[in-house]
Amino acid sequence: MRSNLEQLYCEHLGEDSFLELLLISEGKFMMGTSYKHEGYNSEKPQQQVNISSFYLGKFPVTQRQWRSVARLPEVGSALNPDVSHFKNEFAPVDNVSWADAIEFCKRLRKLTKKAYRLPSEAEWEYACLGGKSTRYSFGEEISTDLANYDGSLQYDSNAAIKYREGTTPVGTFPANDFGLYDMHGNVWEWCADPWHEDYRGRPANGSVWELGGDMQYRVLRGGSWKHDQWECRAANRRKDPFVNWYNYYGFRIALSADQ
Repeated sequence: MRSNLEQLYCEHLGEDSFLELLLISEGKFMMGTSYKHEGYNSEKPQQQVNISSFYLGKFPVTQRQWRSVARLPEVGSALNPDVSHFKNEFAPVDNVSWADAIEFCKRLRKLTKKAYRLPSEAEWEYACLGGKSTRYSFGEEISTDLANYDGSLQYDSNAAIKYREGTTPVGTFPANDFGLYDMHGNVWEWCADPWHEDYRGRPANGSVWELGGDMQYRVLRGGSWKHDQWECRAANRRKDPFVNWYNYYGFRIALSADQ
């Protein structure tokens, strides 16, 4: 069901489980890092990308949501309903590979008849920034009052808790200006794209960049509870084989606006 302003979309997954997605309005932004002396080569060269409107999960997929979908009939591969290392139904699901996330999307599509998917890498970064052009959606700096990451070596932070050593329930920290939670830290989030070593040749329309990519490796974004603030930058990218999983890998769901 959509709200009166059609900004929120809620999908019922059965029993008391719902998936909430927010409408991300179309726009353009500069993808990648603009800082000459920081960032990795994989974040460069910075380029303007145009994004069409789409829906994105308000939160990473939670363990409750995962369990609801993992219990649906198999489409292409098996899913463990109790896969997470950290047990809290309101925390993000963890220990999830890219292949697992794709199977989740397939089951969700079969249930709802809607084309649920992982976001493209460009969509993810645009949504993370929330209209900003800074390192983080909160500005040029971040603290462990604003996100769940390892701040144990961040001496300039005023947060009382530096390192939580695990995931936290979604929505614990402030949302960005688009109303999205946990875009920095908590769990790395899988994107649809195969890995490219840099942005040379990237399409400017925000779509999944398939051409020339390494299909064995997929992109993760956002950092995690186990990594420092540098890894949580909006422009930062990580790659891993699509079958790999760790207790700091999760994902969130996207849906085209015309669904």
